[in-house]
Amino acid sequence: MPDVIRRVDYFNTTIQDRPGEGYKLLEQLAELGLNLVAFTAVPVGPNHTQLTIFPEDTGKMQAAAQRAGMRLDGPHPAFLVQGDDKLGALAEIHQELHRANVNIYASSGVTDGRGTFGYLIYVRPEEYERAASALGI
Repeated sequence: MPDVIRRVDYFNTTIQDRPGEGYKLLEQLAELGLNLVAFTAVPVGPNHTQLTIFPEDTGKMQAAAQRAGMRLDGPHPAFLVQGDDKLGALAEIHQELHRANVNIYASSGVTDGRGTFGYLIYVRPEEYERAASALGI
């Protein structure tokens, strides 16, 4: 299994799909002192982008977002897997979840080009604890 698998929370927000909008939000998060462990952005329709924000500290994110008047959906649970990149690393994770009859409904991964990887796993809320158990956390 990978070096580290941990529970993480994420928040979604939707912004206009225009140059600089993502930058404005990321700059605001930095000014609020929020450290992120992951971040994704995907288009939703022709004029909007959904940002998925994985804060290091969920409580701090909620408090700061409320103070700043940010509209966030969440927190929602996910898993962050980080480890040494090797052939079959993701297959091992999927195998454990398959054995526990847990469906991964979304995921996203990346390597750093120097031998390590990060992988985000989304499972249904009703399967989250079973998935955590299957992953040994």
